[in-house]
Amino acid sequence: MIEFAVVTVASLFAGFVDAIVGGGGLILVPALFSTFPSAAPATLFGTNKGAAVWGTAWATVQYARRVEMVWSALVPAAVAALVGSALGAWTVTVVPPEGLRKALPLILLGVLLYTLAKKDLGREHTRPFRGRAEAWIASAIGLVIGFYDGFFGPGTGSFFVFLFVRLLGYDFLHASASAKLLNTATNLAALGLFIAKGHVWWHYAVAMAVANVAGSLLGTRLALKHGTGFVRGVFLLVVGALILKTGYDAFLRT
Repeated sequence: MIEFAVVTVASLFAGFVDAIVGGGGLILVPALFSTFPSAAPATLFGTNKGAAVWGTAWATVQYARRVEMVWSALVPAAVAALVGSALGAWTVTVVPPEGLRKALPLILLGVLLYTLAKKDLGREHTRPFRGRAEAWIASAIGLVIGFYDGFFGPGTGSFFVFLFVRLLGYDFLHASASAKLLNTATNLAALGLFIAKGHVWWHYAVAMAVANVAGSLLGTRLALKHGTGFVRGVFLLVVGALILKTGYDAFLRT
Protein backbone atom coordinates (compact mmCIF):
# COMPACT_ATOMS: atom_id res chain seq x y z
CA MET A 1 0.00 0.00 0.00
CA ILE A 2 2.91 2.38 0.64
CA GLU A 3 4.22 1.83 -2.88
CA PHE A 4 0.70 2.38 -4.23
CA ALA A 5 0.38 5.69 -2.38
CA VAL A 6 3.85 6.94 -3.42
CA VAL A 7 3.39 6.41 -7.15
CA THR A 8 -0.18 7.77 -7.08
CA VAL A 9 0.92 11.01 -5.40
CA ALA A 10 3.87 11.25 -7.80
CA SER A 11 1.44 10.86 -10.70
CA LEU A 12 -0.68 13.72 -9.32
CA PHE A 13 2.30 16.08 -9.26
CA ALA A 14 3.50 14.83 -12.65
CA GLY A 15 0.11 15.59 -14.19
CA PHE A 16 0.18 19.07 -12.64
CA VAL A 17 3.60 19.96 -14.09
CA ASP A 18 2.98 18.24 -17.41
CA ALA A 19 -0.25 20.16 -18.00
CA ILE A 20 1.53 23.49 -17.67
CA VAL A 21 4.60 22.93 -19.80
CA GLY A 22 5.51 19.23 -20.03
CA GLY A 23 8.15 17.44 -18.02
CA GLY A 24 5.90 15.23 -15.92
CA GLY A 25 8.17 12.29 -16.60
CA LEU A 26 10.85 14.10 -14.63
CA ILE A 27 8.73 13.37 -11.53
CA LEU A 28 6.92 10.12 -12.25
CA VAL A 29 9.63 8.00 -13.91
CA PRO A 30 12.19 8.44 -11.09
CA ALA A 31 9.41 7.78 -8.55
CA LEU A 32 8.57 4.49 -10.26
CA PHE A 33 12.21 3.41 -10.48
CA SER A 34 12.92 4.22 -6.83
CA THR A 35 9.72 2.52 -5.63
CA PHE A 36 10.21 -0.62 -7.72
CA PRO A 37 14.00 -0.95 -8.13
CA SER A 38 13.87 -4.60 -9.17
CA ALA A 39 11.16 -4.21 -11.83
CA ALA A 40 11.91 -4.38 -15.55
CA PRO A 41 12.49 -0.85 -16.93
CA ALA A 42 10.11 -1.49 -19.84
CA THR A 43 7.31 -2.28 -17.38
CA LEU A 44 7.90 0.93 -15.45
CA PHE A 45 8.00 3.00 -18.64
CA GLY A 46 4.82 1.29 -19.85
CA THR A 47 3.05 1.95 -16.56
CA ASN A 48 4.17 5.58 -16.73
CA LYS A 49 2.67 5.94 -20.21
CA GLY A 50 -0.51 4.19 -19.08
CA ALA A 51 -1.04 7.00 -16.59
CA ALA A 52 0.45 9.97 -18.45
CA VAL A 53 -1.57 9.58 -21.65
CA TRP A 54 -4.79 10.34 -19.75
CA GLY A 55 -3.36 13.50 -18.21
CA THR A 56 -2.12 14.88 -21.53
CA ALA A 57 -5.40 14.02 -23.25
CA TRP A 58 -7.40 15.72 -20.50
CA ALA A 59 -5.17 18.81 -20.66
CA THR A 60 -5.69 18.95 -24.44
CA VAL A 61 -9.48 19.00 -23.98
CA GLN A 62 -9.28 21.69 -21.30
CA TYR A 63 -6.99 23.93 -23.34
CA ALA A 64 -9.10 23.48 -26.47
CA ARG A 65 -12.09 24.98 -24.66
CA ARG A 66 -10.26 28.20 -23.79
CA VAL A 67 -7.35 28.59 -26.21
CA GLU A 68 -7.35 28.89 -30.00
CA MET A 69 -6.15 25.57 -31.44
CA VAL A 70 -5.09 25.58 -35.09
CA TRP A 71 -6.56 22.18 -35.89
CA SER A 72 -5.64 22.36 -39.58
CA ALA A 73 -1.98 22.32 -38.54
CA LEU A 74 -2.15 20.35 -35.31
CA VAL A 75 -4.07 17.30 -36.52
CA PRO A 76 -1.50 16.38 -39.21
CA ALA A 77 1.25 17.27 -36.73
CA ALA A 78 -0.26 14.84 -34.20
CA VAL A 79 -0.38 12.09 -36.82
CA ALA A 80 3.26 12.81 -37.71
CA ALA A 81 4.18 12.72 -34.01
CA LEU A 82 2.50 9.33 -33.61
CA VAL A 83 4.36 7.93 -36.65
CA GLY A 84 7.64 9.45 -35.47
CA SER A 85 7.23 7.98 -31.99
CA ALA A 86 6.59 4.51 -33.41
CA LEU A 87 9.68 4.80 -35.64
CA GLY A 88 11.75 5.99 -32.70
CA ALA A 89 10.58 3.11 -30.54
CA TRP A 90 11.57 0.67 -33.30
CA THR A 91 14.95 2.38 -33.82
CA VAL A 92 15.89 2.09 -30.14
CA THR A 93 15.64 -1.68 -30.50
CA VAL A 94 18.53 -1.67 -32.98
CA VAL A 95 20.53 1.50 -32.14
CA PRO A 96 21.50 2.36 -28.52
CA PRO A 97 20.76 5.98 -27.51
CA GLU A 98 24.03 6.52 -25.60
CA GLY A 99 25.31 9.30 -27.85
CA LEU A 100 22.07 11.24 -27.45
CA ARG A 101 22.21 10.71 -23.69
CA LYS A 102 25.51 12.61 -23.57
CA ALA A 103 24.36 15.38 -25.91
CA LEU A 104 20.94 16.01 -24.35
CA PRO A 105 22.05 18.17 -21.36
CA LEU A 106 23.98 20.43 -23.76
CA ILE A 107 21.00 20.72 -26.11
CA LEU A 108 18.73 21.61 -23.20
CA LEU A 109 21.25 24.14 -21.94
CA GLY A 110 21.17 25.78 -25.36
CA VAL A 111 17.37 25.96 -25.21
CA LEU A 112 17.50 27.50 -21.73
CA LEU A 113 20.13 30.11 -22.63
CA TYR A 114 18.35 31.04 -25.87
CA THR A 115 15.04 31.52 -24.05
CA LEU A 116 16.68 33.62 -21.34
CA ALA A 117 18.52 35.75 -23.92
CA LYS A 118 15.36 36.40 -25.95
CA LYS A 119 13.32 38.21 -23.31
CA ASP A 120 10.31 38.63 -25.59
CA LEU A 121 10.35 35.09 -26.94
CA GLY A 122 6.92 33.53 -26.61
CA ARG A 123 5.26 36.55 -25.03
CA GLU A 124 3.21 37.43 -28.12
CA HIS A 125 1.11 35.09 -30.26
CA THR A 126 2.10 36.17 -33.80
CA ARG A 127 1.80 33.09 -36.10
CA PRO A 128 3.88 34.26 -39.08
CA PHE A 129 2.84 31.17 -41.06
CA ARG A 130 -0.66 30.17 -42.06
CA GLY A 131 -2.35 27.40 -43.99
CA ARG A 132 -0.17 24.72 -45.56
CA ALA A 133 3.09 26.31 -44.47
CA GLU A 134 2.05 26.18 -40.82
CA ALA A 135 0.81 22.61 -41.20
CA TRP A 136 4.08 21.45 -42.81
CA ILE A 137 6.25 23.06 -40.13
CA ALA A 138 4.05 21.73 -37.33
CA SER A 139 4.16 18.25 -38.89
CA ALA A 140 7.96 18.40 -39.16
CA ILE A 141 8.12 19.30 -35.45
CA GLY A 142 5.75 16.43 -34.67
CA LEU A 143 7.75 13.90 -36.69
CA VAL A 144 11.18 14.87 -35.32
CA ILE A 145 10.23 15.26 -31.66
CA GLY A 146 7.89 12.28 -31.88
CA PHE A 147 10.84 10.20 -33.09
CA TYR A 148 12.91 11.54 -30.21
CA ASP A 149 10.18 10.63 -27.73
CA GLY A 150 10.04 7.06 -29.00
CA PHE A 151 13.82 6.77 -29.15
CA PHE A 152 14.78 8.40 -25.86
CA GLY A 153 12.14 10.67 -24.34
CA PRO A 154 13.20 13.10 -21.57
CA GLY A 155 12.01 16.67 -22.20
CA THR A 156 9.66 15.84 -25.09
CA GLY A 157 6.96 18.27 -23.95
CA SER A 158 9.49 21.05 -23.42
CA PHE A 159 10.94 20.53 -26.91
CA PHE A 160 7.46 20.71 -28.42
CA VAL A 161 6.76 23.96 -26.56
CA PHE A 162 10.09 25.55 -27.49
CA LEU A 163 9.80 24.72 -31.20
CA PHE A 164 6.20 25.93 -31.43
CA VAL A 165 7.34 29.20 -29.88
CA ARG A 166 10.53 29.55 -31.91
CA LEU A 167 9.41 28.28 -35.33
CA LEU A 168 5.68 29.03 -35.41
CA GLY A 169 5.56 32.24 -33.38
CA TYR A 170 3.18 30.92 -30.73
CA ASP A 171 3.17 32.40 -27.25
CA PHE A 172 3.97 30.00 -24.41
CA LEU A 173 0.33 29.41 -23.51
CA HIS A 174 -0.71 28.49 -27.07
CA ALA A 175 2.47 26.46 -27.53
CA SER A 176 1.80 24.48 -24.36
CA ALA A 177 -1.80 23.82 -25.42
CA SER A 178 -0.66 22.63 -28.85
CA ALA A 179 2.11 20.50 -27.36
CA LYS A 180 -0.42 18.58 -25.29
CA LEU A 181 -2.14 17.22 -28.39
CA LEU A 182 1.14 16.06 -29.92
CA ASN A 183 2.35 14.62 -26.63
CA THR A 184 -0.90 12.65 -26.36
CA ALA A 185 -0.19 11.15 -29.78
CA THR A 186 3.38 10.15 -28.85
CA ASN A 187 2.19 8.69 -25.56
CA LEU A 188 -0.44 6.63 -27.40
CA ALA A 189 2.14 5.25 -29.82
CA ALA A 190 4.48 4.26 -27.00
CA LEU A 191 1.64 2.85 -24.89
CA GLY A 192 0.46 0.70 -27.77
CA LEU A 193 3.91 -0.85 -28.03
CA PHE A 194 4.15 -1.46 -24.29
CA ILE A 195 0.66 -3.03 -24.20
CA ALA A 196 1.55 -5.33 -27.09
CA LYS A 197 4.63 -6.48 -25.17
CA GLY A 198 2.71 -6.86 -21.88
CA HIS A 199 4.70 -4.12 -20.12
CA VAL A 200 1.93 -2.28 -18.21
CA TRP A 201 0.96 -2.80 -14.58
CA TRP A 202 -2.71 -1.92 -14.95
CA HIS A 203 -3.51 -2.19 -11.24
CA TYR A 204 -1.12 0.71 -10.66
CA ALA A 205 -1.72 2.51 -13.97
CA VAL A 206 -5.47 2.98 -13.43
CA ALA A 207 -5.08 4.71 -10.05
CA MET A 208 -2.13 6.71 -11.34
CA ALA A 209 -4.18 7.79 -14.36
CA VAL A 210 -6.95 9.18 -12.12
CA ALA A 211 -4.36 11.09 -10.09
CA ASN A 212 -2.64 12.30 -13.25
CA VAL A 213 -5.90 13.70 -14.62
CA ALA A 214 -6.58 15.47 -11.30
CA GLY A 215 -3.13 17.05 -11.40
CA SER A 216 -3.64 17.94 -15.05
CA LEU A 217 -6.88 19.74 -14.21
CA LEU A 218 -5.15 21.86 -11.57
CA GLY A 219 -2.16 22.64 -13.79
CA THR A 220 -4.32 23.59 -16.77
CA ARG A 221 -6.46 25.92 -14.66
CA LEU A 222 -3.37 27.68 -13.30
CA ALA A 223 -1.87 28.09 -16.78
CA LEU A 224 -5.12 29.50 -18.19
CA LYS A 225 -5.56 31.81 -15.21
CA HIS A 226 -2.04 33.27 -15.16
CA GLY A 227 -1.25 33.13 -18.88
CA THR A 228 1.90 33.22 -20.97
CA GLY A 229 4.28 34.76 -18.42
CA PHE A 230 3.48 32.04 -15.89
CA VAL A 231 3.93 29.25 -18.44
CA ARG A 232 7.24 30.76 -19.57
CA GLY A 233 8.51 30.80 -15.97
CA VAL A 234 7.52 27.17 -15.38
CA PHE A 235 9.14 26.25 -18.72
CA LEU A 236 12.47 27.72 -17.56
CA LEU A 237 12.24 25.87 -14.24
CA VAL A 238 11.44 22.54 -15.90
CA VAL A 239 14.20 22.87 -18.49
CA GLY A 240 16.66 23.76 -15.72
CA ALA A 241 15.61 20.67 -13.77
CA LEU A 242 15.93 18.54 -16.91
CA ILE A 243 19.48 19.82 -17.45
CA LEU A 244 20.45 18.78 -13.93
CA LYS A 245 18.73 15.39 -14.20
CA THR A 246 19.99 14.45 -17.66
CA GLY A 247 23.46 15.82 -16.91
CA TYR A 248 23.69 13.68 -13.80
CA ASP A 249 22.46 10.61 -15.68
CA ALA A 250 24.89 11.15 -18.55
CA PHE A 251 28.10 12.09 -16.73
CA LEU A 252 27.93 11.35 -12.99
CA ARG A 253 25.72 8.30 -12.50
CA THR A 254 27.66 5.10 -11.99
